[in-house]
Amino acid sequence: MIQTSDIQALLTSGGTVVGSDGDKIGKVGQVFLDDQTGNPEWVTVTTGLFGTAESFVPLAQGTVQGDEIRVPYDKAKVKGAPRVEDSNGHLSESEEAELFRYYGLDYTAGYDTTSADATTGTGVASTDTDLNSHGTVGYDTSGPTTDDAMTRSEEQLHVGTERVTTGRARLRKYVVTEEQSVSVPVSHEEVRLQREPITDANIGNALDGPAISEEEHEVVLTAERPVIDKETVPVERVRLDTDTVVENETVTDSVRKEQVELDASDPGRGTTGR
Repeated sequence: MIQTSDIQALLTSGGTVVGSDGDKIGKVGQVFLDDQTGNPEWVTVTTGLFGTAESFVPLAQGTVQGDEIRVPYDKAKVKGAPRVEDSNGHLSESEEAELFRYYGLDYTAGYDTTSADATTGTGVASTDTDLNSHGTVGYDTSGPTTDDAMTRSEEQLHVGTERVTTGRARLRKYVVTEEQSVSVPVSHEEVRLQREPITDANIGNALDGPAISEEEHEVVLTAERPVIDKETVPVERVRLDTDTVVENETVTDSVRKEQVELDASDPGRGTTGR
């Protein structure tokens, strides 16, 4: 049988509940003691998304190994247990009977109810005149813990970044044809009639031949024309690169926080504030 001392050690170190298949079911939440015997009777396990749900597990067949409570049920069985929406640190007869039936355990009507004592495990309550270790007289009357003070907590936003794909850029090369005009100087020959007078220097050539005759002379004319030749030459290198641009983006989400107020029983002697 699990003893109160075992539970105290688990609550101090932050224990976990392990199922019959060896898988972790969840973290230990509250421990409920039998009102008559003071022995640990039930443990709640924080399950669900972000550990927001609590499921009740009986400790009758449970064992403690190190910082683990091992129970003969798997995680699915525990998660399917009847919910106790607001136990106020105490299980009613009907709630406990329903849990006993779900887990297949014997339950007798009129059985002493079970209350939670998740800090000391003693089941002994102090009076409002007892001084605690801090010199004050306050004590816990409800909630998941039994202590001489309450802890106020609040949620805080922790924002990080993740890299996601937002698009793609592709570099593609293709061929286009365009007209290009280049001015090239070209030359050509034209015929020109040249006349020279008869002189002593050319009289011999002039009188060589018949006096009267028919003759033909010709000249070959030439001209230049443009000749086109093509060659492929590299003109530049093109590649893809990225630049990182940093900008501020506002992230908004809701957070919860606990407030503490003083509710004085005598309106004339106390005030209520946060």
